[in-house]
Amino acid sequence: MKILAIEKEFEGKTSKHFQPYLKDEAGSVWELYKQNFIREIFFRADQSSAVLMLESESVEEARETLAKLPLVKKELIYFEIIPLVPYPGFERLFK
Repeated sequence: MKILAIEKEFEGKTSKHFQPYLKDEAGSVWELYKQNFIREIFFRADQSSAVLMLESESVEEARETLAKLPLVKKELIYFEIIPLVPYPGFERLFK
């Protein structure tokens, strides 16, 4: 199942709060990328937050896996989780 995960920061947090955990966060994200859980990762051009394309068995599994990230555990960020399905519109071309 494809899932879009959009990072959101909890209000009132500054770069000082994040700094001690950024290397661990990068390492954890790298491990999830190597496991093909994170298929693509981008940074938004308009703000400082990540957008992840995930491959997961379920929304619940995606939530549980992302909950293990250091910045999530420290309650600095959370993710908006959006389950995706294939676009069916092309079928109209062949009817």
